[in-house]
Amino acid sequence: MSVSGTLITREYANFKGVDFSHRKDEVSLYHSPDALNVWKNYKKEQGIETRPGLDLIAEYDNTIFGLFFYTVNTIGHMIVHCGVSLYDINMVTKEKKVIKEQGMNPAKSHSFICNNILFIKDGINYLEYNGETLKDVEGTVPLTSISRSPSGGGKQYQDVNLLTGKRQNSFCADGESTGYALDTKELQSIDKVWVNDELVKNYTVDLLGGIVNFNEPPEKPLTEGQDNVKIEFTKTNPEYANRIKKCTMATVFDDRIFFSGNQDYPNYIFHCEFNGIIGTADPRYVSDLAYYCEGVDSTKVKAMIPGNNALWVLKEPSQHNTTIFYHVPTTQLNENTGDYETVYPSTHSSISLGCDGAGINFNDDICFFSNRGMEGITSTDITTEQIIAHRSLFVDSKLLNEPNYKDMILIEWEGYLLVCIDNHIYLADYNARTQIENHIEYNWYYWELPINVTSAQIKDGVLYLCGDNKIYTLTNNDTQRDIEAYWCTLDDEFKYPHYGKTTNKKGFKVDLDGNITISIKINNGEFQKINDFVNTKGYIVAKIKKKKWESMQLKFSNNKPFKINKCIIEAYVGAYLKR
Repeated sequence: MSVSGTLITREYANFKGVDFSHRKDEVSLYHSPDALNVWKNYKKEQGIETRPGLDLIAEYDNTIFGLFFYTVNTIGHMIVHCGVSLYDINMVTKEKKVIKEQGMNPAKSHSFICNNILFIKDGINYLEYNGETLKDVEGTVPLTSISRSPSGGGKQYQDVNLLTGKRQNSFCADGESTGYALDTKELQSIDKVWVNDELVKNYTVDLLGGIVNFNEPPEKPLTEGQDNVKIEFTKTNPEYANRIKKCTMATVFDDRIFFSGNQDYPNYIFHCEFNGIIGTADPRYVSDLAYYCEGVDSTKVKAMIPGNNALWVLKEPSQHNTTIFYHVPTTQLNENTGDYETVYPSTHSSISLGCDGAGINFNDDICFFSNRGMEGITSTDITTEQIIAHRSLFVDSKLLNEPNYKDMILIEWEGYLLVCIDNHIYLADYNARTQIENHIEYNWYYWELPINVTSAQIKDGVLYLCGDNKIYTLTNNDTQRDIEAYWCTLDDEFKYPHYGKTTNKKGFKVDLDGNITISIKINNGEFQKINDFVNTKGYIVAKIKKKKWESMQLKFSNNKPFKINKCIIEAYVGAYLKR
């Protein structure tokens, strides 16, 4: 049956991002094989438009490795890790003060807030800041033994704290003994001694033997069997604190802080203790037993992701194929204290693909970046087999060729996952996904910025980007910006490859807003400009007259803001094209 004379109508609408894989099918009508600096703003109508512009808010003299927000007495503060220094900017008065002049690690830093205190980690330091004073984290002093007699014994109570060399023992005095043996020897110092809750100094010490000798024997307690002597001492292991200080990652899971990224313990994670008195995590107390080794090899942990009632720990690719583990909170009885406590046993998942880039919980989708692109972990039950589904088909050909792919920065904003690599940003659209074969792929957009992003943060819905020693906000205002942006339709054969086509002489319609240049490409040649449209809103008709073409591609571009809602073009099918 002859198709000559058939009128084909193409409607390019419901745009869904880029497709750098250059597939040609009906789905591709909604995607672009080449687009730059456009996106879909879901707070407005559902067209595509030029990306927001950057507003410069601060300049510094060195690389910005971390940007954190902290509220003190209802006043917002912006904490900036720049080079080896740390700054506090009052967001109301704009006053800037140096809170650490030097000593910061010139590398990416992280922070978290616990009990209204800001904690900062940079791979060298573990700091806390209350809005007035910045200091090294001082570890909570644990009570390691209780119910001890002067000669020893008693009951082990709390674990040694990696973050301090100080410990305490409590004793029940017998009214006769003067020598009180601590639960360890070879001490650095005896710091404080209490008898019946009063500080005393009537004693001598044997640091090597770990013994405090009272001049007079402490009296028995008024309540029989109740501890009434407490001794605080110091026994420091110089490497203990570095187990946490050298960590580069910190995340909150199950009301605890988990740490990892220590180059000396690359496949370990650590967690803080739970303060039962005030009912929250204690970031100043990390037990020397609160760690888990992820697998038998030393490939390093790349990400810790809370989600689906578990903590997912993702490691670099491994020859042992043991790269992804998960931890589910489990309650067990502590025989020392008699209390029930939560532990987090490590379980190896059924996934062998490693994490090359980073990972994130993207709206309850546990995602990570492997050497194949973005993957999502899917499982109906955490205890059953886990499988991965690909998420970045549309951008893999470009994303995987990024020289600094492994150093990406991930941040979630306005329903998008922003994958920042140098001055390139790939945006995964959670609101629009496409079914490809038997799995769901995110739709993506692609931006290029005038800065290399070194840090990113969100505050009150505003995206803050740091790069080239400056801090910018990404805004949604409508001021005129010189941003090169364009959107190309697919190289469209109008359903009939190898047949000549002729455009409808009436032209084609475009629903747009703003300033735009429309160009056309025939048979994969060069783009030729059709017309410029300035300050236009609504439908316009663009005239073209092209004959005997096999495929056609349109390009919408400008360096001023524009928006495209829909494009409708018609063509008549002609005869078969001979080679």
